[in-house]
Amino acid sequence: MGCFSDVTIECTGVESSISTGLWSTKPGGSYVQVGYGKAEVVFPIVAVGVKEIDIYGIFRYANDYQRALDLVAKGLVNVKPLVTHRFAFQDAVKAFETTKAGSGIKIIIECDK
Repeated sequence: MGCFSDVTIECTGVESSISTGLWSTKPGGSYVQVGYGKAEVVFPIVAVGVKEIDIYGIFRYANDYQRALDLVAKGLVNVKPLVTHRFAFQDAVKAFETTKAGSGIKIIIECDK
């Protein structure tokens, strides 16, 4: 890996992404864990110590959820481009396969069609 960041913000909570994020943080850098996956994960603790990385945890919804809803409701934030796929309910398996493949950002299963 040839490029290292001063600050890494990991938003998936996926174990492999956590490890990649820690490895890609430069010595003396900061790592912020925003996403939550499994309750316990394996990560490169020796690399964290040797590189002297500061790790921060953030509860991503604290004091932000209502504000985010207000911004969307007022039209100040356009979230529509985040929806990359829509599937009818009968195609739900295809929707999950698309998600598992890592395609798209937000995938919606429409139950009323």
